[in-house]
Amino acid sequence: MFFSVARLRLPFLASLLFSAGCEARDKIIFASSVSYCSPPEVLLVQQFDIAFFPTNSSVSFNVSAASVLPNINVTANLLLNVYGMQPLNFTIDLCGVFNGALCPLPTYNFTGADSLKLPSSIHLDIPGIAYVIPDLEAFAQLMLTDAQTGKVRACVQSTLSNGWSARQKSVEWTTGGVALFALFSAMIYSLSSTSIVPIRFLDMINLFQTIAASALFSVNYPSVYRAYALNFSWALGLFPTSPTAPMQKSIDNMRRLTGGNPTDEDGNVISLVNRELSPYNVPVSNLVSKFTPSNFFRSVFASNTSQASPQVLATGESVATVTEDSGNILQAGIPIYVNSVGVSDANAFTTIYFILLILVAIMLVLSAAVLLVRKYLWRRSKTCNDTDERRNVIDFVWSWWLRLAFVAFLPISLFSFYQWTLEDAWLPIFLSVITLLSIAVAFNLPLVLAVRRNGFSSGRAVWNLYSMVIAYLRPSRELFAVLYLFVIFVRALVTAFAKSHGMVQAVIILVCEVLLFVSLLVLKPYQTRRADVFAGYLCLTRIVCVGLTIAFVESLQLKPIPRVVIGIVMAIIFSVSVVIMILNFIYSTLLWMLVRLFRGNNHQSSSDESLQQSEESTSKGSLGDKIPFMKSIPSHLLKRPTNPSPTHTPTTGTLSVPDTAFSGGFTSTSPSTLGEPLPRRWSFQLSPPPSTSNHSHLH
Repeated sequence: MFFSVARLRLPFLASLLFSAGCEARDKIIFASSVSYCSPPEVLLVQQFDIAFFPTNSSVSFNVSAASVLPNINVTANLLLNVYGMQPLNFTIDLCGVFNGALCPLPTYNFTGADSLKLPSSIHLDIPGIAYVIPDLEAFAQLMLTDAQTGKVRACVQSTLSNGWSARQKSVEWTTGGVALFALFSAMIYSLSSTSIVPIRFLDMINLFQTIAASALFSVNYPSVYRAYALNFSWALGLFPTSPTAPMQKSIDNMRRLTGGNPTDEDGNVISLVNRELSPYNVPVSNLVSKFTPSNFFRSVFASNTSQASPQVLATGESVATVTEDSGNILQAGIPIYVNSVGVSDANAFTTIYFILLILVAIMLVLSAAVLLVRKYLWRRSKTCNDTDERRNVIDFVWSWWLRLAFVAFLPISLFSFYQWTLEDAWLPIFLSVITLLSIAVAFNLPLVLAVRRNGFSSGRAVWNLYSMVIAYLRPSRELFAVLYLFVIFVRALVTAFAKSHGMVQAVIILVCEVLLFVSLLVLKPYQTRRADVFAGYLCLTRIVCVGLTIAFVESLQLKPIPRVVIGIVMAIIFSVSVVIMILNFIYSTLLWMLVRLFRGNNHQSSSDESLQQSEESTSKGSLGDKIPFMKSIPSHLLKRPTNPSPTHTPTTGTLSVPDTAFSGGFTSTSPSTLGEPLPRRWSFQLSPPPSTSNHSHLH
């Protein structure tokens, strides 16, 4: 069993973490995005492609640019940064290359492409792992300085990639397909109020949402972990899209009409992240002290705004300028994450709101279909209790509305709170308030209806409409669901309102998760030990990953390579939990059903055989001999044994057996061959019989 599970787990983990295609790749590092790190004065760049091949120590480049000022002689400084290290940093006099074609810079559009072998004096000390590790954190910088005045005329930065990434469409589609299968299975199994499958469906969605939300803290995540968490962005309602998609354009127009200030730019996100964050990893103090006399590097780093987006360099359109005065830097946390899926941070809530409206429309159609079908069956049925049946169907439909509220609770509350922190349009704020109130009504309406129906006298009845959602909790521990929701609410609250304090976010959520884990250990709220252990494992996984997130806090200044290692460890831990969740769900649906069916057949066969033996021994044994055997038969299989038909006409000892002689209540007063009447304490019950010395035997 272990080896078969291991064979399934390893490939799935590989696909979750480092799947990047089937074809082999040569070792290469190439440019993936470009931006200005200083306002362009003499050089306008349309394309800046560069690639390094370690096999022959060569550099290939393809530059398309235009110079706008005449008689400018410049020197070029090329800087390569890999995980905070600088294996390449040298300066070239452009007048000494290309036969002086670039001295002075031509005042027209020019395109240059070439492949140069680096001289032996230049040694690129790049670790071999940099060519295979996903989501490389590296960038190349080209700075043009006036040869006469020393003034910086142009500065271009290009992030680098090795072609591998932890973000893969195959993982997104796989996890989404698993979630759909879980949904359909939960809908079928929810016909039984005692099935755990619907609960496991909610656990699965909550796990996917937790992984996605774990990359929303305001900390310096390694690029590999952010890319990994983006595989689960769909669980928050953030499906990959484009800033130019019709929905995003509609949201921009809505914000513009209601007081917002949407941007019309679009493109690659990485070029706009804060230069102190991944994948740049360049502290301000280090750059300023090293690259004097110019102070232009002070303008490279972030401001506190989070608007705009860059342009993909291969399109030939304008390249974004990322400076302190440009006001377009994306800060850590929610801005970088949501922009990575093609949604601006100000559009995040409205995007999720529209997704929720689609789900609500689907639920309305399905609910109406269930009620109409059941009403049709009621009319055709002649022997049914309309009141009880109608109540059961309504409870079933409402239970799925509750599950929808559970699924939408984290993303709606988180991004609603975040929308309130933005000085943007008033309509998204209004919609967020209405949506939060609707979810609150969804959670509390069953409670109000139950109290109205049964009053406060019956505590169990108050939870009647919640039973299909929290059925797997012990009756005395049903309030544990409220504690679970409270932890989710705190996660949303802290992530949104403490968006500038990564340490505060991580510590508060860590404390809440630890308290939840202690409550699991003390209360043991689930009906089986297996369910308690599984819930404890998921909670412990969240605790470990939130604790590791503290290492990403910017104030700790952890080196890039250890930070990447911790990010990969977090991705592995979450991937293992995803595999275990899927295996547990398969067991809950398929194997659990087969095991129950197998046990039921065996139990039915043994019960039938025992009943047959009991009937055969009726005329031989005593009533005291039969009662212990009947105690082992399940209650739904117990049947009252009938009196044996007399085989002869009784001559003596006939009596009329009153109906009070047996607890079952015989009404017959006909002659019987049972002999003397039994004492009243021998009434036919499932309680243990007295000692055999007092038995009255059958004749």
